[in-house]
Amino acid sequence: MNIIMKYKTSFVALLALAGLTGCWERPPIESVQTGYRGTAMVELNNPRLMAAQQAANVAPQPAPPAEAGGPLASAVFKNVQVLGNLSVAEFTRTMASLTSWVAPTEGCAYCHKPGEGLEADTLYTKVVARKMLQMTQAINVENKAHVGSTGVTCYTCHRGQHVPANTWVNAAASTKSAKFLGVESGQNRPSTAVSITSLPYDPFKTYLSGSADIKVASNTALPAGNKKDVPNAERTFGLMMHMSDSLGVNCTYCHNSQAFDKWSVSTPQRVTAWHGIRMARDINNSYLDPLNSVFPANRKGPTGDVAKVNCQTCHQGATKPLLGAQMAKNYPAMYSPAPATPLPVVAQAATPKK
Repeated sequence: MNIIMKYKTSFVALLALAGLTGCWERPPIESVQTGYRGTAMVELNNPRLMAAQQAANVAPQPAPPAEAGGPLASAVFKNVQVLGNLSVAEFTRTMASLTSWVAPTEGCAYCHKPGEGLEADTLYTKVVARKMLQMTQAINVENKAHVGSTGVTCYTCHRGQHVPANTWVNAAASTKSAKFLGVESGQNRPSTAVSITSLPYDPFKTYLSGSADIKVASNTALPAGNKKDVPNAERTFGLMMHMSDSLGVNCTYCHNSQAFDKWSVSTPQRVTAWHGIRMARDINNSYLDPLNSVFPANRKGPTGDVAKVNCQTCHQGATKPLLGAQMAKNYPAMYSPAPATPLPVVAQAATPKK
């Protein structure tokens, strides 16, 4: 009897420890079938966590619409390189919104140096903001396969902060001993980037900056063809763990557990994710890395590179950023320039340049 009680006490202590460390979640847990029966394609949702997620993903109310018509911003203001096609009213509305999304405390002075004309490019933040506007327009127009009709705005990532809360930089060189056995590629250094696992902590440089194939297993037993090694598989799993955490879902949100590699039995979300990976690469390579000479040293990582985006930058734990709130449609500036003629603002927003 004493032995039984001893093991019973140990089991209860183990349960308590698991509860304290967050290994398990107390009920209720909601189960939602997302795919074929018998393939474990089920999402498990915790109502308490879902409530917190909803509270953290509330989109701000759009600014009141600008009065239609009037002169173009390029005809009134100097050095307007990106938004000159907007009317003065819409341009002013957009600038006010950008301020509230990125620098609500500093206001205009975050990008425009007090005492100088608004046209001056003295502050690096103004140069960066111009490039980020071009990036946002490209995302909304050229990446509809990923963002759909939801689109993005500066607020999608910044949410009232100068720097988005979730970015990445190239990892510093390893400090492990040269005598470390095996191939050192960032394993066994748990990181939130890969869900506190022993997987390589920096899969982003390989897949979201570089263009390496995201494959786990070879499809041939021969040396030729699609030959993939264990380090490549580990980095791939690290990226997948990141994507899972970023969207608040499990593997079967995209994959069919019957055959993870088969596209024919995967969910439509896998195609969306495929486009998202390539969109992140384009953002990092075409818009962020080129700004490396613009950013000051204190805004760079340990290897001297600028902060870049990954899935968490926009999604922040939600399957759709801001739970699918369609902020972009309220701002013509978030799309590529409309024809340079004085058109009503609504008409410009409805027909973004393809």
